[in-house]
Amino acid sequence: MALTRAGSPGSLGSGRPVGVRPRALVALALTSLIGIVAFGWPFVVSGSSALGEHSHDAPYLFVVLLPLVIGVVYAELSDGGMDVKAVAMLGVLAAVGAGLSALSPGIGGFDPAFFLLVLAGRVFGPGFGFALGGVILVASALLTGGVGPWMPFQMLGMAWVGLLAGVLPRATGRVERVLLAGFVTLAGFGYGALLNLWFWPVATFLPPGSSFTPGASFLTNLGHYAVFYVTTSLGWDAARAVLNGVLVLLLGRPVLLALRRAARRAAFSG
Repeated sequence: MALTRAGSPGSLGSGRPVGVRPRALVALALTSLIGIVAFGWPFVVSGSSALGEHSHDAPYLFVVLLPLVIGVVYAELSDGGMDVKAVAMLGVLAAVGAGLSALSPGIGGFDPAFFLLVLAGRVFGPGFGFALGGVILVASALLTGGVGPWMPFQMLGMAWVGLLAGVLPRATGRVERVLLAGFVTLAGFGYGALLNLWFWPVATFLPPGSSFTPGASFLTNLGHYAVFYVTTSLGWDAARAVLNGVLVLLLGRPVLLALRRAARRAAFSG
């Protein structure tokens, strides 16, 4: 039993470098559940709850928990699902992705690693995409000095992007590239909106209409966050979203062909 992905003719046939087996699937689901709580608690917690009373401490609690659970997922994903050649491919693509992040031109929030991550997740499957997203982020953070309490949240956000790229519907040719361009565009906005949630609840410098209000209703805090996002991050995320979408449309075909050729020659075990 393994988590399937949407493939396309001429990619990997019936094989996958990373088969997400039952134990790995459970660990991945647990990690994602903790991640959803870590990101989404400001919208559901009440001011009288224990978490509401310690809202300023909550992000740091998850900073401790997330790397531990993500480590469990990586260990499970390698338990017979990822062979030596797949691990080598993971390392090569992670190095390329980290290099792209380090050498990006700095146009707003543009990060070309999203381009590579989405295409690799598409070709190699959701398990590989999940692992690659996390590893790219760690390698990039080490190269650029971006290590901090935000890193576990960035790891999980990137991992989700790679995973979702691996489960997109079947498509071929130009339709596939349009599908991937649309996905990477949405992922660019979604990743930015998600990552803001690690610090938004504890930011004390925000005006009342855009700050987290403990005990307020879901809709009230959602409205405050929408104002915060539009006024601070939307333009930054637009660069990431639109430019990566254009990259997929322009360069997606040769990169997909190269990745699929490498996968066939390596004959990964599923």
